[in-house]
Amino acid sequence: MTATIRLYMSMSLDGFIAGPDDRPGQELGRGGGRLFNWLDDRMSPGVNGQVFGEALATGAVIAGRRTFELAGRWNGDHHDGVPIRVLTHHVDDGDVPPGSAKFCTDVVECATEARAAAGDRAVMVHGAGAAQALLRVGELDELEIHLVPVLLGAGRRLFGDADEGPVELELVRRLEGRDVTHLRYRVLRPA
Repeated sequence: MTATIRLYMSMSLDGFIAGPDDRPGQELGRGGGRLFNWLDDRMSPGVNGQVFGEALATGAVIAGRRTFELAGRWNGDHHDGVPIRVLTHHVDDGDVPPGSAKFCTDVVECATEARAAAGDRAVMVHGAGAAQALLRVGELDELEIHLVPVLLGAGRRLFGDADEGPVELELVRRLEGRDVTHLRYRVLRPA
């Protein structure tokens, strides 16, 4: 069995993953920090703790370059020393990522390496750009959307205009947490 490649993303009801100043995980003017309030319960025995625990049980990470840099390159360790593959358009000579991170310019090769590294665990995807690239080449299997009941009105969207046309999804799980609904969708492949 190959590892599932799954996007994990907090999102407002109007489709934004970061507020107008585009700084995920920080207090963002106009409500962007609100997207991450559910993480206050990440160590709880409730639903939010369960979902967070599942995310940390993943065996590899694929991140977009922008996300990787905004996160301070995670100091080379996202969680538990799992391999990190960073999708990027270009690698500068001498730019060596820290720890278990490796830059990849080929999306399919990146997905193949991450699946192999994850073994029987899922691969966590971070970043809108990485998710869009994986979806375009048929390598994104699932989306775990942490839907927060807020309308940001502006900011960075998870998905914009899709070049590849509509993508069908199947809801496979819905969990209600404090301040969030966790929705897991399977990406349906054309027959």
